[in-house]
Amino acid sequence: MAKTSATDIQPDADTPPAGQRGRLFRIYNHYRVVVSVILVALLFVDPINFDSRFRAMDYYQAGVISYLAINGFFALVMMAGFQPRSRHITISILMDILILHGLLLTSTGITNGLANLVIVSVAAGNILTPSRIGTFYAALAAICSLGISGWSVMVFGDSADEIVRAGSLGILYFAAAFILQYVSRRMLRSEALASSRARSIAELEQINRQIIRRMRTGILVLDRFGHIRLANAAAEELLFGIASEDASHQHSRGRNLPQPLRMGLEAWLKDPSRRTEPFQATPTSPMVQVNFTQLDQERGDQILVFIDDMSKVTQQAQQMKLASLGRLTAGIAHEIRNPLGAISHASQLMGESPNLDNGDRKMLDIIERHSRRVNGIIENVLDLSRRRAAHSDLIDIGDWLSAFRDDYLQTQNNEHQKPARIELRTDTNLPQGRFDVSQIEQVMVNLCDNGLRYSEQATGARRIELYAGATADGERAFVDVRDFGPGIAPEHRVSVFEPFFTTDKSGTGLGLYLARELCEANQAHLSLVDDNQPGCCFRITFAHHGRMI
Repeated sequence: MAKTSATDIQPDADTPPAGQRGRLFRIYNHYRVVVSVILVALLFVDPINFDSRFRAMDYYQAGVISYLAINGFFALVMMAGFQPRSRHITISILMDILILHGLLLTSTGITNGLANLVIVSVAAGNILTPSRIGTFYAALAAICSLGISGWSVMVFGDSADEIVRAGSLGILYFAAAFILQYVSRRMLRSEALASSRARSIAELEQINRQIIRRMRTGILVLDRFGHIRLANAAAEELLFGIASEDASHQHSRGRNLPQPLRMGLEAWLKDPSRRTEPFQATPTSPMVQVNFTQLDQERGDQILVFIDDMSKVTQQAQQMKLASLGRLTAGIAHEIRNPLGAISHASQLMGESPNLDNGDRKMLDIIERHSRRVNGIIENVLDLSRRRAAHSDLIDIGDWLSAFRDDYLQTQNNEHQKPARIELRTDTNLPQGRFDVSQIEQVMVNLCDNGLRYSEQATGARRIELYAGATADGERAFVDVRDFGPGIAPEHRVSVFEPFFTTDKSGTGLGLYLARELCEANQAHLSLVDDNQPGCCFRITFAHHGRMI
């Protein structure tokens, strides 16, 4: 098997590209068709004088007609879609040079005006193939011209001036060849350089689009009136809950900015040194931090907005907080639990006394109940400080939620309490989630326990509803836990996730706080959905499994 070297397959930098060479050759062939038509037409102008002056009129006529036929055939073939290659162009140029010199030989010799057409053929050959073959065209034309002039001097007795004229034409051939080769090479190299830079710019632009589209930092371009000119996927996801794979995001135009972002923009326009406070665009979106800067310092008509998800900052803050809690809980365990245990034990011993009246027993019941509550607070704080780092796995939300429901029901249906009923609904084609199963299940247990308890208080039935769906962009999954209890008063909705906030006298106020902390550790977001439905609906929105920090 023959081996092909690298030079055999790499295109010559000094040769026009195939497409451009084909277009130039088409133009040149049109020129040849026009010239050959004119030559044929001239045969009918004054054939009598032609007969008297031409050396071989019959051969000249045959040559002109053949030249027209050949050029017409090439034109028809290229109209049919034929793409000429280098060898076809070379054969065509050599044929032109030989045919034109044949016409010179059979007409009046080198003094005929057809000699000027040879210069055009040599020039075209050097433009189409600016290489050593172009010099060969000039050399062949010069040899043919000198041959015709020498033949005319020896056979027909013409003046020796024809040899001088042939020599002058030869100089023109070589001059045209060298000049056009130089110019063509310079143009081709400039074009190749421009094409290379254009490809590099296009590739760089494509890379930038991919980076901007995939980066977690949201980017918005606004005008001074707050109209969106451009938005990447992260910005749409953080602000509107919709992310698009289209890098241009034309559908973002026309959207109204979230009210906190618009207020921050107005405040920044008045005072560029002012820093915007973190905010949530919607109740179910994560906390974000925005920064503004002018895209055009002179005109100032476009504003660049960077939107950072606070999840990473929150995780770092959690690590620092857990480190502090670790030191604090050591003191809590020693300084509080030991006295609390003594108080609880003493109250139990007093409860065994037969001399207590009803008032004393009520007081002991208060002591024991609040001792258990304080102990529960301590246990929750200890659990929070001892929490391990999340180990995320790629999870099928539908299968996981169904298995969780079955396992949870097994722990609830017993003889000491009413049977629990959990309705499960899941959408089709749910996106996957990436999270630590044990930690998210701990959140789900907390939400389900609260939901069953409050549903029983309001309706007498322990009933909740689980629903798994996808966000509007179809890229992130969420799980809703809905109860049928009395709901949460509007003035308390903003405080439900604060530590030690509770509306239940027996609660510790750390359950929902701990649940949100666990969700944020898994880059998920726990929120209270306001949908004007009875009861409460808590939603866990999972992060995109492919764009997690």
